[in-house]
Amino acid sequence: MTATPWDWQPGGPRRRQQDASLIRLEGPDTRRFLHGQTSAAIETQQPGSWIPTCCITATGRLRALAEVLVDDNGAWLLLTSGDAESIWQALDRVLFPADQVRLGPVMPAQLMAPVGDATENLPRSPEGRWLALEDGSGWLVGSRLVLQPDAALPLWLADRPPLSPQEQERWRIQQGTPTAPGEINEDTNPFEVGLADRVSLSKGCYVGQETLAKLATYDGVKRQLRRWHWHSPASTSPASALFSPGEGEDSSRRAGQITSALHLGDGLWIGLALVRRQALDQPELLAGNGPQAPYLQLSRPPGFVDPPVGAGRQP
Repeated sequence: MTATPWDWQPGGPRRRQQDASLIRLEGPDTRRFLHGQTSAAIETQQPGSWIPTCCITATGRLRALAEVLVDDNGAWLLLTSGDAESIWQALDRVLFPADQVRLGPVMPAQLMAPVGDATENLPRSPEGRWLALEDGSGWLVGSRLVLQPDAALPLWLADRPPLSPQEQERWRIQQGTPTAPGEINEDTNPFEVGLADRVSLSKGCYVGQETLAKLATYDGVKRQLRRWHWHSPASTSPASALFSPGEGEDSSRRAGQITSALHLGDGLWIGLALVRRQALDQPELLAGNGPQAPYLQLSRPPGFVDPPVGAGRQP
């Protein structure tokens, strides 16, 4: 068994950064509208609130990761993964003339966060709250910074070199953060990829609510996201299909599917996979089938939130 690669940290003071999208919604019905179109409870939130949520389909499938930043006049919808244009079109389709909501265009943004050394005394917002930058160019959401187009980096972040694309992907996989298209697509739901804390099962009717409530009530989540790593002597990538390493009939039982893979060099691979419930207790699975199939070592991502069981039952 190879040594675990999951204790990696970027050396020195660094920063993560990724492209994101912003959609501005204004009007007195903004919170009610987003309450019905995303998975978290938005309607009763106060100005200054920051709410992680998901954009989902009517059948509970995951379309995008989002954050809602509520203010006095409406809210910003920050999309951190997923197709922002398709989300905008979906919102536009369900806006009626009677809704007191104005939907702005999709705007590019940057999402950044300090990592590595010397992060303890850097600015951050209070839990569940956002703070606007003094020049109005963006917001602090926890330790992360959201910048609007063409905004300059604040000095406390500008002197931290960005992670390389490979380091950025390694950090994402290490944390178990889902992204499109591997883990966020119209074949997955929020519970499968560890986003149960972004879903309200008690706020009433919203898009996808019925499906998600049934999954919670009847313990219907059949897969969960897991990390994997493997050392390949030939540096070849593993097969995408995962199988149980049992004997006889078990040796051909499909156990999961690789959704992300990254080669770190010297034959070391890491990634994410959706693993079927029957195989979640197994520390390793076969990548492919047959006598030459390699064993991948599995672990639970630190950011994974367990699916609810029975939480969707009505009293």
